[in-house]
Amino acid sequence: MKSIQLPKPSRFRGLSLYESLERRKTARAYESKKLPLQTLSNLLWAAFGVNRENGPFGDPGRTAASASNSQEIDIYVLLQEGAYLYVSHPHQLNQVASGDIRWIALGPRQGMNGAEAAVRLIYVANIARFSTAGYQEPGLYDQETQKAYFYVDTGLIAQNVYLFAASQGFAAWFHNCNKEEAMKLLRLSPTQLPLFGQTVGYELPVG
Repeated sequence: MKSIQLPKPSRFRGLSLYESLERRKTARAYESKKLPLQTLSNLLWAAFGVNRENGPFGDPGRTAASASNSQEIDIYVLLQEGAYLYVSHPHQLNQVASGDIRWIALGPRQGMNGAEAAVRLIYVANIARFSTAGYQEPGLYDQETQKAYFYVDTGLIAQNVYLFAASQGFAAWFHNCNKEEAMKLLRLSPTQLPLFGQTVGYELPVG
């Protein structure tokens, strides 16, 4: 398995926050054109990258909040050539599977919508991270509270992706994923829970 060192995130320019919110939408039909590596780097940094070295409780800060800065959400990046785990520091992709398994990012009932999209993301909650969070509050050990935390934290990341896509002229779609296949093909441990998928790429023109 190989790693891909992502280029340093660039100070990308795009639409303003207001314009991005205005244009944020879900699209389900995509072209097969790949995203440039720099764009993928910027996308992942915007999603959940390190934006300050000195964050809460002595750990690096990220572009999306998490419960007690536990940073319990992992992003798996599914490309045509393989599946990778995004490592925010040192901002790289570590391969976990070879071959095209982008289809596992879709739920079993979603058919092949957007099957040719350049990038699919799968959000995975690593429950073990709650035990190493900087502030050990009781909710980190309560299963129902944990669920609330990792669902909200995933939503924060997904919205970052939506806004990045809108600002740069790409399409995005937040959806279910094939949890059973994700557990198997991404080689997840019992403490890792696949939650949702998100597709990013070039929208297929209508008509």
